[in-house]
Amino acid sequence: MSNEQLEMLAAEAGISVDWKDANARPQRVSPEVLRKVLNGLGYAAENDEQITASLKRLEEQTQTKTAPPLLTVDHGSNLDLAAWFAPGTPFSLELEDGSTLNAKLTANAELPALATVGYQQLAIGGQHLTIAVAPKTSYSVAMATDAAVPRAWGLTVQLYSLRREGDGGFGDTQALEALARSAGERGAAAIAISPVHAMFANNSDSYSPYSPSSRLFLNALYAAPGAILGERAVRLAIDETGLDQELKRLEALPLIDWPMAAAAKWKLLRSLYSTFVASGHPLHEDFNSFRHAGGEALINHCRFEALRDQSAELGMSDNWHEWPDAFKNPRSKDIDAFAEQHSDLVGFHAFAQWLIARGLERAQTAARSSGMSIGLIGDLAVGADGAGSQAWSRQDELLSSLTVGAPPDILNRSGQSWGISAFSPNGLKRNGFRAFIEMLRANFAHAGGLRIDHVMGLQRLWVVPLGSPANEGAYLNYPLDDMLRLLCLESWKHKAVVLGEDLGTVPEGLHEKLSARAILGMRVLLFEQDNAVFKPIIKWSDDALATSSTHDLPTLKGWLTELDIDWNSRLGLIDSDTEQDWRKGRERERQGLVTALTHNYTLTKPSDDDVIDASIRYLGHTRAPLVLLPMEDALGIEEQSNLPGTIDSHPNWRRRLPGDSGALLHNADAARRLEILAAARQQATERDQ
Repeated sequence: MSNEQLEMLAAEAGISVDWKDANARPQRVSPEVLRKVLNGLGYAAENDEQITASLKRLEEQTQTKTAPPLLTVDHGSNLDLAAWFAPGTPFSLELEDGSTLNAKLTANAELPALATVGYQQLAIGGQHLTIAVAPKTSYSVAMATDAAVPRAWGLTVQLYSLRREGDGGFGDTQALEALARSAGERGAAAIAISPVHAMFANNSDSYSPYSPSSRLFLNALYAAPGAILGERAVRLAIDETGLDQELKRLEALPLIDWPMAAAAKWKLLRSLYSTFVASGHPLHEDFNSFRHAGGEALINHCRFEALRDQSAELGMSDNWHEWPDAFKNPRSKDIDAFAEQHSDLVGFHAFAQWLIARGLERAQTAARSSGMSIGLIGDLAVGADGAGSQAWSRQDELLSSLTVGAPPDILNRSGQSWGISAFSPNGLKRNGFRAFIEMLRANFAHAGGLRIDHVMGLQRLWVVPLGSPANEGAYLNYPLDDMLRLLCLESWKHKAVVLGEDLGTVPEGLHEKLSARAILGMRVLLFEQDNAVFKPIIKWSDDALATSSTHDLPTLKGWLTELDIDWNSRLGLIDSDTEQDWRKGRERERQGLVTALTHNYTLTKPSDDDVIDASIRYLGHTRAPLVLLPMEDALGIEEQSNLPGTIDSHPNWRRRLPGDSGALLHNADAARRLEILAAARQQATERDQ
């Protein structure tokens, strides 16, 4: 078998045979791994005959006389069409505003830069395609805050962690509304929340917000039905279902009991739906309008949920890969027949989506009304479960036979496999980036900004064949420039800022590309050091947001007390030698942070609270256009939201914040720290203007 042919196939399929690890050491993907990854992409490569056939198929796909359905270009630039059309070919360009331009391609067969920003329809040579004309940058923090040199600040919060009376055991959009108003009154420009993507409605044992069923729809459990339907309707439903005592019990728990809390919430929502459809509720028209606007995508998602609800009765698995062939195709007649037979169940899932969408809309309105210039910043997970709704409805555009993760690096020596699927690069191109665009629109819909988890995935993703260890994967490359243009275009249309989580192994040149597009990177205080020497304030980047920590890292308090090391030791995730090394290193880092802080501020007796206060002031004085402070650090909480490398041995995604969400910022520590941050941001503004 020819490795040269195999590597040629891999390169044509977008796989990087050679790559550099986090330590800049050259690495090479083995032939065995290449064959597995190629098979996951749909290109058989077990022998020379299969490799030859796969190469031929790839060549036929790429060397077509027909232009792809969508092409992207920067505003003010010509678009090269020489691969499909001759110089001087006449064309007609219909713009978004309804006007039409008639002209000819240039002598180099380029489409001249005549179009305004937007999606323009090109008719040329008997073909019709969309031209996405992108602004040079995304909608920036400077634009959002109307400041030439923005120095804004905001909070980050895990939505489920919020509390309010009557929440049923976890946070919801009504609790978020209250926090948004409180934060806005104190001068916050934004509040960044954990992902609210749709999960599996009939499987509440799976609740990591970064492993969703679909990134096109929302987690209906976060809906606050009383805010939409009225508290009386909710009270009547609670009485009818007998849930009163159970909901109170769940609210009183120190940690979220997701299976029980979700079961109670779904029971409540079903009761509300039954009453809603049987009544002449004044919001029927709004609900029907929502279903109509949701189109095929919403129909498919609701049908998928209904199929999973009925899977046991139908005698089939709840994994669509194992469904009968007739049910694997979302557009089959059998699916239509099922949906008609179970129209009430399909309608219920649409009702649940309506409630959460309207709830998020209210929360964003509350944020902006309170004075926030940005408001809610959503969180876009890097992928979705290959057995989920999005993978089922967009099978040609998502890879369900490969899982996304990360190669071995300084944070995880074994690599990571996240159990989620990603877009197919070729599938995106074939379908005019439909799945990517609709995902962006869904996540920009009720937010003033979007944080893209693992933003490196716009350029490349580490993909691992199902069943293989995380280190037996390869980098799959994506059409970065096309995806950045579409991201900027949708950001511009929605007037929403874009943040890119760029922690880990970052491809060379990506930072510069993101910066040029006004997409803020991310700089974390705990990482902004070199062997315990922390970066001076003036050296912090002005093209990245600044934060003290993230959901995957210890809180400032936990870092100072070494609680994260305690957890790793307690769970046997590290041996005694490693633990000792960690503790020695942490002590050096703590002293290094104190040294950096005392260089700028007076710390007579650096207690943990003093170090946290000074760290927040330090972040506020940086040149970052936006500083985001986790609620845990504002409150001085020790425990972190998620401990990477654990599933159920650590209470990931289950911790709740102390006190009602509307009163959280009245806490003396939180109030003091927000005043410190606001003052430091003002001082940074005056310094840098």
